[in-house]
Amino acid sequence: MTELFSIERGEAPLLISIPHLGTKIPQALEHLYTEEAKKLADTDWHLNRLYSFARELNATIIGAEISRYVIDLNRPPNDESLYPGQTTTGLCPSETFRGEPLYKPDCAPTEAERAKRVAQYWQPYHEALKTELKRLRATHKNVLLWEAHSIASVLPRLFEAKLPDLNLGTQDGRTCAEEVQQAAIAAMTQSPYTSIANGRFKGGYITRSFGAPAHGIHAIQLEMCQSTYMNEDAPFNYMSDRAEAVQPTLRNMVSAALEAVKQLA
Repeated sequence: MTELFSIERGEAPLLISIPHLGTKIPQALEHLYTEEAKKLADTDWHLNRLYSFARELNATIIGAEISRYVIDLNRPPNDESLYPGQTTTGLCPSETFRGEPLYKPDCAPTEAERAKRVAQYWQPYHEALKTELKRLRATHKNVLLWEAHSIASVLPRLFEAKLPDLNLGTQDGRTCAEEVQQAAIAAMTQSPYTSIANGRFKGGYITRSFGAPAHGIHAIQLEMCQSTYMNEDAPFNYMSDRAEAVQPTLRNMVSAALEAVKQLA
């Protein structure tokens, strides 16, 4: 573990990335943030615990330590919108998903500060992903990059009505082989949870930039409703009964996609 991310290395052709797991705001920046921001409501809470089964699959797991309120590791470094025309949050977001300000007046990061955060926090995470994918590709012709995400199920500012429980994204099939996508979708649709593929969420920057099936890297993002495994309101506690109910579906999806990757020529 570093102060920026934790990493557990496995030998299977499976890398699970959790870029919004972090809850740390560096001490030097804390005074800039509102009290609302310090609740860290938009964290992808507990996903390291929810995906604990990945250790049994001999996966490599990378989880951020720094909060997305400092910098969003799943956004382009130039802050280009991934969903043009839709309300979203930026590289160094200024508002919560519900529209509350993250910074005190006149405290939002300048362009120079954003560039500093890219170098200090964003770049090391992405370099770690590159390093681990290269390591796994040295012994496996094809590798699965699974982007693990979660979000509150109802956020009127960002999307209409309640999200499906499971939202799989592959940039409309461009970030992984079709066999891999279909294996994950089959496991997802056979579950008791509502689901959609390439709907509101098509995969963020990591999925889109690292997914290169022609070069042996098959990337899938799963954005899941937090209501499937936790309390969506503060204190955002893990709900073991719900988590234990959804974990078999997650494991089936990851395992099915992994087996499909292994079968690729």
